[in-house]
Amino acid sequence: MAAITRLSNHPRLSTIPRLWKSITTTTPAAAASTTTPRPLRTFSQSSDLSSRSIQWVFLGCPGVGKGTYASRLSKLLGVPHIATGDLVRHELSSSGPLSSQLAEIVNQGQLVSDEIIISLLSKRLEVGEAKGESGFILDGFPRTIRQAEILEGVTDIGLVVNLKLPEQALIEKCLGRRICSQCGKNFNVASIDIRGENGKPGISMAPLNPPAQCASKLITRADDNEKVVKERLRVYSEMSQPLEDFYRSRGKLLEFDLPGGIPESWPRLLEVLNLDEHEEKLTAAA
Repeated sequence: MAAITRLSNHPRLSTIPRLWKSITTTTPAAAASTTTPRPLRTFSQSSDLSSRSIQWVFLGCPGVGKGTYASRLSKLLGVPHIATGDLVRHELSSSGPLSSQLAEIVNQGQLVSDEIIISLLSKRLEVGEAKGESGFILDGFPRTIRQAEILEGVTDIGLVVNLKLPEQALIEKCLGRRICSQCGKNFNVASIDIRGENGKPGISMAPLNPPAQCASKLITRADDNEKVVKERLRVYSEMSQPLEDFYRSRGKLLEFDLPGGIPESWPRLLEVLNLDEHEEKLTAAA
């Protein structure tokens, strides 16, 4: 069984009972950091999550499921799920001031600059604030320390959830991804069953098979081959370690080893985040 640490036992968040309390403690790692750690947001002790500002980031390797879990949490907590890739695509389809510049960058196969991403994100957060949104769950950004530092100048991130899976599981998940060419929905045909060894737990993940009307229309992304997937994971690992250390030194990093697929992982993630009772209350009220 994967090691799971409840949020209330997290070094930086040890003062939080169910559901939330003020976050005021400092870890030894943060105290030793050459950069003065920014205080985390103070959460109300009220169980009314809709009135509270939640500003979270989801990290994790390609294929780990950041978007899936971030989206589920956004619905549960009533805050938007913001994916920077979606922001870029939305701007490209608009007649906004950055659309032509972005189109040129994308058409040339170049990376979108940090400044442009932050500009789009800042604009999105301003629009959300004007609408009365109480926070956000961000995935796909930041990916580097420089991006994290720029983000600090825009907003105060309260928690960074780092989702983790064994490399073999990540490779099998990426190779099993399929898209319906007609409806555009995503599926996964991989049936993952990795035995535990050397003290490490095994992991099983059932496939997410398509319905009959999509089964004959499945396509595979061109870059979902083993060579490319392994290279993406290697590059991500090199880039992510400094970023994880950055947030760890500030006491904001919560590492979560996914114990399996969504049926196994979702309730455990809620338990770690002290949100299991909140979901039960919402379900009972529905």
